[in-house]
Amino acid sequence: MSQKNILFVGLLIAVSLIKNTYAQQLKNSSDNKNENEIIDYSNLKNWAAHPLKEDPSDSLPALLKKDYYKDSLVDVFFIHPTSYTDKSFTSWNASIDDEKLNKKTDESSILYQASVFNESNRVFAPRYRQAHYKSFSLDRETAKPYFDKAYDDIKTAFIFYLEKYNNGRPIIIASHSQGTLHAGRLMKEFFEGEILQNKLVCAYLIGMPVPENYFTEIYPCKDSCATGCFVSWRTFKSGYTPDYVSKESFKSIVTNPLSWTIDENYVSKEFNTGGVLKNFNKVVPKVVDAQIKGNILWSCKPDIFGKIFLRQKNFHIGDINLFYLNIRNNVRHRINCFWKK
Repeated sequence: MSQKNILFVGLLIAVSLIKNTYAQQLKNSSDNKNENEIIDYSNLKNWAAHPLKEDPSDSLPALLKKDYYKDSLVDVFFIHPTSYTDKSFTSWNASIDDEKLNKKTDESSILYQASVFNESNRVFAPRYRQAHYKSFSLDRETAKPYFDKAYDDIKTAFIFYLEKYNNGRPIIIASHSQGTLHAGRLMKEFFEGEILQNKLVCAYLIGMPVPENYFTEIYPCKDSCATGCFVSWRTFKSGYTPDYVSKESFKSIVTNPLSWTIDENYVSKEFNTGGVLKNFNKVVPKVVDAQIKGNILWSCKPDIFGKIFLRQKNFHIGDINLFYLNIRNNVRHRINCFWKK
């Protein structure tokens, strides 16, 4: 198997809890009426986050507003996760003009995830014809066109960004879940072994496995100051390893977001400077600990009121939120390290 396909295969393994029961629905579903349209990224409405408009990525938890100072010498290109989850879907790719879906995206991943990066950067997050989350349960060949269509939009947006907005600025690539699938492809095509690799501050490839040999010239970050590298993790409750992870035949890169190393040393929640959960304006310090365990990151049950009632073992939805301030501080630190090199 080529390295180009390893990340895709790992992603399908990671979400293959649902059997391929939607193949027949595929035959009966209609594609978007403008399925072959090239998205116009000169139109700001086709960006979920953009420095030329107000959007949820500009938001700050109340605690951070007092000492907020925005620096915009570096850009973040953020690829949001799947928000296309409608049970009655009629197309395997979302419409970019779906106002209800766009609102859902903006009020979830753009607010709670993209905002992590707004202190030290201009944030760009394109809307794209994301694949429906059930696409992950299809066999690889059936699902490929839907992920390819989504990636084509990401690629178009990134090229437009480079041509119109970048102006030689350093870049951070950030992503979660389906966004990480596309971010990996983007980095292989535009950064690895290319001149643009010199402009890469860091890639935060979160929520999906990145096999250790996926890249050949871009390496895992070994500490909090490393640049030109990537970090990655998937978060689960301590002591729990899903069956699909146990069956993975590859070793994936896992970073501990409390120590920013790739070793398996336990890091206490005392080092967690703050997570942002359902209440965006409330920063919760010491919310979880972290320890790498094989291909995943283990964290304790979030230390919040009512935690006794929490039964969830997969913390995927909180991959970024649980470490909100640690990530935010690390972005600033890596940028400082980048400028010093």
